[in-house]
Amino acid sequence: MAPAADNDPPGAVARIVATRLPLIEAAPGQELPPLPRSAWIEIDLDSLVSNARLLQGSLPAGTRLDAVVKADAYGHGAVPVAQALVAAGVQSLSVATFDEGLELRQAGISVPILVLFPVPPELAPDALRHCLSLTAGDQLLLERTLAALHRFNDESIPDDRRLPIHLEVETGLGRGGLDSTYVPAAAAAIEASPRARLAGLWSHLQAAGDAARTADQAARLGVASSLLEEVGMSMPDRHLAASGGFLAASAPAYDFVRIGLAVYGIVPDGLTVAELHSAAAAGLKPVLSLRARPVRVTELPAGTGVSYGPTFVTSRPSRIATLPLGYADGLPRSLSNKAQVLVRGERVPAVGTVAMDAVMVDVTDVPGPPVSVDDEFTLIGRQGNETIDAREVAQWGNTISYEIVSAMSARLPRVYYAAAKAVQMRVIACDPVRGGGEIGRPGALAIEEVPGPLGCE
Repeated sequence: MAPAADNDPPGAVARIVATRLPLIEAAPGQELPPLPRSAWIEIDLDSLVSNARLLQGSLPAGTRLDAVVKADAYGHGAVPVAQALVAAGVQSLSVATFDEGLELRQAGISVPILVLFPVPPELAPDALRHCLSLTAGDQLLLERTLAALHRFNDESIPDDRRLPIHLEVETGLGRGGLDSTYVPAAAAAIEASPRARLAGLWSHLQAAGDAARTADQAARLGVASSLLEEVGMSMPDRHLAASGGFLAASAPAYDFVRIGLAVYGIVPDGLTVAELHSAAAAGLKPVLSLRARPVRVTELPAGTGVSYGPTFVTSRPSRIATLPLGYADGLPRSLSNKAQVLVRGERVPAVGTVAMDAVMVDVTDVPGPPVSVDDEFTLIGRQGNETIDAREVAQWGNTISYEIVSAMSARLPRVYYAAAKAVQMRVIACDPVRGGGEIGRPGALAIEEVPGPLGCE
């Protein structure tokens, strides 16, 4: 814990400085301020909305799309993505952690938000306060959650507000969830609490492309449903399929489908898309592009080592461009000497070891005038007639596209486009003038909370 400053009041032992990645909006008729670095991510909000509407239109009648915006919306930026999706008619969102949900609430997002992983029980009252829905997948943690709610006493919260709880059922993933036989007792305990209600029954698929395994998991969720019906309890919302289960048509859609990767325009790696949804899959548009301009382009003689190791040595006089991003920005080190990059619509090889803050590219053979620091490079996305998508990058790095996009660092600026115009930008710090007047003694940065309804019942 930080020591108290000399002029803090007696008994003060720490100060909390609230920070958040600033989201800058372009004023009407104005452009966004300059980027703080020459590597950035572009997010196409029109493609995001198009994907959401395409997927929703492919769902059975009565089934809604629940957009998964965990992990900073898979690296795309949770708040701008959630704002765009809700404005386009998406009725609910899912996250993985309590603070991911709280971030959305503080940004004014009012639709129901489900936290998919259990949170510390002592946070249950805060979840109630902020109208977040929680998951219960362990008997002891559920008991402690209900006990924390029982102790909760806040006159500012209406007496009839109840915390929505979704029971996760263990159907074969081996990661979380209650045994089916305990579901009726868990549901009864929730309904007996004056501050909780049973809102959902769900599970998660182990291998969406494996029809037999998925059918077995659906059957186990069906057993839990039947046990609830046998004791006369009303059936809550059920959900099982995510992007893979939906596109493979291997799992029942139930009341809603949790769509994550597909809403960002990416089909899960290695998935065989069912004929039923082939048109939807083909119509998905990648939302994220990763671009950079070099900080140096230079001629190196034959026999020069490039980057750490070196793992690459020039075999001829070579023109090498240094791009200012690396594994600290989400480019796996396993891409070293494997990845390709686009410049002037041409594929060129990344050479040498990917460093924390830099990756080098051999541009010797690019046609036309020598490549310079004014050229724009595309690491993920389209340039000219060529495209490098997240799945291809994942193959080079021996991983999956989920990891490639969700690992994009917060320090990479995000620029958000709508109608082909840059409308928002998210950066670590946006004002190079503000601050610094009291070095070592910064004041708290205010968090502007947007007032309004929060989707509470």
